[in-house]
Amino acid sequence: MATSKQELGAWGEMLVAKTFACPRCKTFRSLRRLPPNFKCADVICDFCGYLAQVKTVNVENVTKVPNTVLGAAWGPQRMRMKAGIYFPLFLVLRNKTKKAVFYLATEFQKPSMYKKRKPLSQNARRAGWQGFIYDMASLEKGALVKIL
Repeated sequence: MATSKQELGAWGEMLVAKTFACPRCKTFRSLRRLPPNFKCADVICDFCGYLAQVKTVNVENVTKVPNTVLGAAWGPQRMRMKAGIYFPLFLVLRNKTKKAVFYLATEFQKPSMYKKRKPLSQNARRAGWQGFIYDMASLEKGALVKIL
């Protein structure tokens, strides 16, 4: 059974897949959700192979991007960054009555925007696992584009 955070993430991924054309090939209805736990990407274009990350956050004000957004596993992200591989980001903001979607292209992503988190404690279910945080406040003005 999915947690409320997993349900929120799945909702955001479905919204992106149903609403937007692929940013690379411009084909509508070609974005598909990847299986859960696929590393560093959530949607793929079944026409051109474009990959993107989707992060969904509950907020009070959908017009204000949070300063930080929880990422996923630090290890795979760090390895991709060392290889110079970045995936575009769809940031979905939602409250009880409204939603907004912002897009961050790879050209505006820098290693400094990825902040590793402290590993989980030895008492945690996934002891030692380490995530990261997107530092949205560090982005250049205009890097995030509102698309919905």
